[in-house]
Amino acid sequence: MPKGRTKEIIARQLTRSATSVGANYRAACRAKSLADFISKMGTVEEEADESMYWMELIVESGMVKSETLHYLITEADELTALTVSSINTAKKNR
Repeated sequence: MPKGRTKEIIARQLTRSATSVGANYRAACRAKSLADFISKMGTVEEEADESMYWMELIVESGMVKSETLHYLITEADELTALTVSSINTAKKNR
């Protein structure tokens, strides 16, 4: 990404939310109960969606070309969908 205070802030936010996806998924895998799993996976969903938001903002603001982040935005969208599906399955299995 190009230099600049705003761009640095956005890059830091994206890094924070994107790394949080993996950390919270790992925590969900070690959940103490089904309710704990659902709660932790909810955080995974939020962080994956937030990561997608930051990448879309980067593209829409013209900081980076759409082609550069297309794969990562698609990946974040798929992770969000998988997470929602896991949450729904867990809720059905209560």
